[in-house]
Amino acid sequence: MRLSTWIRQHLAALRALLVLTAITGIVYPLAVFAVAQLPALREKADGSLVDANGTTVGSSLVGQSFADADGAALVRYFQSRPSAAGDGYEPMSTAASNLGPEDIVDTPARPSLLTTVCTRSKEVGDREGVDGSRPYCTKDGVGAVLSVIGPREADGDVTHPVQVVSVNEACPAQPFLGTYRGVRVECAEAGRDYSVGRIVPIRGDAPADPVVPADAVTASGSGLDPHISPEYATIQVSRVAKARGVTEEQVRALVDEHTRGRTLGFLGEPRVDVLRLNLDLDRRYPYRG
Repeated sequence: MRLSTWIRQHLAALRALLVLTAITGIVYPLAVFAVAQLPALREKADGSLVDANGTTVGSSLVGQSFADADGAALVRYFQSRPSAAGDGYEPMSTAASNLGPEDIVDTPARPSLLTTVCTRSKEVGDREGVDGSRPYCTKDGVGAVLSVIGPREADGDVTHPVQVVSVNEACPAQPFLGTYRGVRVECAEAGRDYSVGRIVPIRGDAPADPVVPADAVTASGSGLDPHISPEYATIQVSRVAKARGVTEEQVRALVDEHTRGRTLGFLGEPRVDVLRLNLDLDRRYPYRG
């Protein structure tokens, strides 16, 4: 190849590089930024930030915790749904727990999803003064699950167990059930593996439709959901009203103001904006405690 041809080819490549760099690295980003600053788009492009008294306090797209330094719920505020994103509502760690309905046995590394749900439901019930019981949960807030050990039938059932262990209740806990098929239920010994038995969840006598709704005990897929269901907001009204020294009717009216219906009338579910609701509470009914 002649030197002049080699030079022309490389100069053409350099010109293409400079042109594409200018278009994709400068012109296009500036054009997108300019469009994003249009009045109808600017708020969303800037992160849908929420201000209070001149200070940015959050985003309408990202949930946040309303708890003290020890993680205890602040009684004067409506509580958000749980989060599995990092230590809670971390936008850079958005994630779900990836645990499913078959995760019902606790391990030394972590509690099962069932026990996590049971524990949260009991905590919410105790805090709000409502029935926090759920199917397949013990009264102490762990998964009501047995390992039934003994000869198995063709269908996998153990009709004549020789040992029954409440796998999520470590000794010296008193098992939630006295006997199962005539065999005394034992507490679980630390470090023992009971997977040899048939794992049997026990439904119990809790109502099929729990008072504590699902969004109060399960995290969203992103871990950043800024909304709660109207049902979860409703069971918090009494606590918030008492803490702020106002009537339940006043607080309930605020909840109604911050409740939105299904998008376009059929997408999603009705929802309550927790951050804006709590900000409105502080503005109208300041906490005096």
